[in-house]
Amino acid sequence: MPNDYKAIGLLEDEAIDLDTSALALAAPDHPQVALDPYIDHLRDLTRRLVKAGRGASSASEQGEAIAAVLAGDLGYGGDQAAYEHPDNADLIRVIDRRRGLPVSLSILYVAAARRLGWTAEVLNTPGHVLVRLGPETDPLLIDPFNGGAVVSAEDLASLLRRILGTAARPSAEHLKPMENRAVLIRLLLNQASRAEASANVSGALTLYERMTAIAPDYSQPWWDRARLETATGDVQAARSSLSAMLEITRDVHVRNHVFAALDALSGTRT
Repeated sequence: MPNDYKAIGLLEDEAIDLDTSALALAAPDHPQVALDPYIDHLRDLTRRLVKAGRGASSASEQGEAIAAVLAGDLGYGGDQAAYEHPDNADLIRVIDRRRGLPVSLSILYVAAARRLGWTAEVLNTPGHVLVRLGPETDPLLIDPFNGGAVVSAEDLASLLRRILGTAARPSAEHLKPMENRAVLIRLLLNQASRAEASANVSGALTLYERMTAIAPDYSQPWWDRARLETATGDVQAARSSLSAMLEITRDVHVRNHVFAALDALSGTRT
């Protein structure tokens, strides 16, 4: 695993190991906690899955095996009682508590499946991350938040109606796999939004700084970082973040938006 989460920003996306990278991102918030026991836990999880998944060739068999290990043997599940608690997006605390958000639990499921050579993706499902096992031509959708339960076509339609409104219908966009880097960003965004909601601006800013470190080519984290830097009075830092955003985007509308923000800061004292 990366010794420093900043090393994630130097990796090609396919080289990012989701669960160990998520641990590296959580580590700065737990300076007194050794990560070795958590790495050992992931190894034990993998060993259990190797045993349970021996001979599992179909996506259905793989889904049964991974749910039996993570939800059954190890007790992982969604935090129904305190969904908004920040611990649910911190993989160290997720492992401690065996409770988490859909995205944090999906990270554990997908990373474990991939270690066995299985095809597994975290899906960009609105409002409730799901996992796809198997090839696109014959996939199995599972819900790590609900014990790795199989998600049928009607289940998916019901989920989308609940999140997007009664007119929503499943489409390819709702089942689009996320890049590994995007999964980690979604994990951090959950923490950042909760920090802002509790008026912890400095904590949220720290999380956006992590996002820009691991995904320097993603423009939105730079924008949110600049927004919070402006709010805390660090105008010079906000200008730097907006300038970094200009370096990575060629979208005319976005660039004009950034130029307007820079103009607004031009008369502000540093």
